[in-house]
Amino acid sequence: MTRISGPTLRFLGAAGTVTGSRYLVEAGTRRILVDCGLFQGFKNLRLRNRKPFPVRPASIDTVLLTHAHLDHSGYLPALVRNGYRGRILCTEATSELCGLILPDSAHLQEEEARYAARKGFSRHRKPTPLYTLKDAKAALLRIDTTPFHRRIDLGGDIVATFIPAGHLLGAAQIRLELGDISVHFTGDLGHDRDPLMRPPDAFEGADVLVCESTYGNRKHPDIDSEAELAPILNRTFARGGTALIPAFAVGRAQGLMFHIARLMARGDIPRVPVYLNSPMSVDATEIYHRHHDEHHVPWEDCQAMFRLARRVRTVEESKALNTRRGPMIIISASGMLTGGRILHHLVSFGPDRRNTILLSGFQAGGTRGAALVDGAKRLRMFGQEIPIEAEVAQLQSFSGHADGDEILQWMRGASQRPAMTYVTHGEPAASDILRGRIEHELGWPARAPEHLETIRLDRPR
Repeated sequence: MTRISGPTLRFLGAAGTVTGSRYLVEAGTRRILVDCGLFQGFKNLRLRNRKPFPVRPASIDTVLLTHAHLDHSGYLPALVRNGYRGRILCTEATSELCGLILPDSAHLQEEEARYAARKGFSRHRKPTPLYTLKDAKAALLRIDTTPFHRRIDLGGDIVATFIPAGHLLGAAQIRLELGDISVHFTGDLGHDRDPLMRPPDAFEGADVLVCESTYGNRKHPDIDSEAELAPILNRTFARGGTALIPAFAVGRAQGLMFHIARLMARGDIPRVPVYLNSPMSVDATEIYHRHHDEHHVPWEDCQAMFRLARRVRTVEESKALNTRRGPMIIISASGMLTGGRILHHLVSFGPDRRNTILLSGFQAGGTRGAALVDGAKRLRMFGQEIPIEAEVAQLQSFSGHADGDEILQWMRGASQRPAMTYVTHGEPAASDILRGRIEHELGWPARAPEHLETIRLDRPR
């Protein structure tokens, strides 16, 4: 193998896929990991979570976390369990949300492993979780927080700055200065018209840009979120049905409650019971109340959103929901139907054509949500095939990610053109289309890196 001299960047995840964000920067004797996410979706991607980390966790000096979503933070408990002993740096809101998301992830993995063992799904070995609640708590102890815009000395002539990215409470772009070389990681860039979050801060330029491309091949439709949502709910309620909404517990659930509360207040939809069936969503909603400086929801609307839903905390309360019938709304994680309480609701409400399964966000390939978008009439859950007769609708106006036009516009504001832009964190088609647009519309060099590829970090010549 050819040895690369000078600072390097290695793509340990989010290359050729929309999950598993992990970027390893090496400069001098220092190793910095930007994001430490889980791979999700297709089984061949999920299996990467079980493989040994590409470098010894103990050899990493610092982890920088852009935000709390699992595809950016969800491998942290395994990294710490396997020997990482450095700091995990992130913003205060990201730290608070990780305090919900990582234990919840561990709990679900332990629960799924127990269920698989009880049902005998694995014939070859005892099912084990990727990590445990104990591992998640150990990872949380390593978190240190930093405010936005503060320059942080990481040693070895390396400085990091966290810059608001929109998208989610606490979400950051991360700028690294490696001596005289600058590398800018977008993290997940927010949608300019997000109902909750403020837009991302402008891009000032960098020597190297690493840019997400989740919606790099799409343009968000110019649709008012409430005008899109109301007709779907009204026709469901007219059938006496239940609107079952899989939603990311942090971010999407709060945005949905915001709009549903406004629709009910105006009388655009009837006042039906709304259940928020995710303890994590309940607690995350409270965190939104504490960080008003990061979003633009008026206090009165925030209070209405907070009062809207009946909170479902216990397993017994969740099971009782499955015996009820509509009209009603159930909001529950996970947003792509990969696990959690939503699957039990899907078993109960999916076979009834009066009901609606309302998908509210991006559905990664290989997930049950993506299968429904593609027209699947049966889903495999808990070892059996479940028929899906309910209406399936996908909202187009609720994305928390910038689309291709918004990403290009964000780039145009740069005073310094990058020597190279690496397009990551997207399905192959999305990444390649955005790459082409960057090259042809901006005239910037751009490419989509390969998984585990290592590149040298250079200044423009």
